[in-house]
Amino acid sequence: MGIQNIIRFFLPKEDHFYAFIEKQAAVAHRAALLARDYAKGKAELAEASATLRELEHEGDKLEHEMEEALGLTFVTPIDREDLQRLSSELDTVLDATNRAVQSCKTLGLTEPTEPMRKLAALIAECTAKVNEAVPLLRHHDYARIVEYGRELRKLEKEGDTIFREAIRDLFSEAVGGGPAHAGAHDARILIREKTVLEELENAVDACDSIADTLSHLAIKHG
Repeated sequence: MGIQNIIRFFLPKEDHFYAFIEKQAAVAHRAALLARDYAKGKAELAEASATLRELEHEGDKLEHEMEEALGLTFVTPIDREDLQRLSSELDTVLDATNRAVQSCKTLGLTEPTEPMRKLAALIAECTAKVNEAVPLLRHHDYARIVEYGRELRKLEKEGDTIFREAIRDLFSEAVGGGPAHAGAHDARILIREKTVLEELENAVDACDSIADTLSHLAIKHG
């Protein structure tokens, strides 16, 4: 048993760190649901953009509060570098989700494509699982955390396939391989759609990184 684990055993636990990451997971999921609703035509772009900015600010505040608390606390329930990593990855999911919708607004993409809708729905599914998995750290339910990690990796592979096929089709259309919609050969549309797809893929990838961190914690403490 390492010295940190020995100290952690005898001293009071600072359980509010669990609350920080649980709140971050919840905010990331709320953002993903909003992005999904916009992609499905259930939310207006201007409203979704404004609300996502607010959620991003809320997520940034939580991350900063976590960093400040880590700097002031000697004993943490799990290693401080693991808490910091998980907090940062949760913020990355939120940031990428926000950038995807902000890119739609900035670049004038008023109707998301089918691959975008699929990726947005996948992010909502991933963050739902993250939102369920993170609270299990508080209860030391590492077996279930490992299962959530496996499910998240499967979803990431699905997202990777959707993204690669969408990029392939997008560039095929750009070189005259049979455009699926008018103007697909326009370089502006190519850049616009590629930008949004990449941000959505970044959010899915960040969920996969969270899966790795959770699995690491399960192995380390289980």
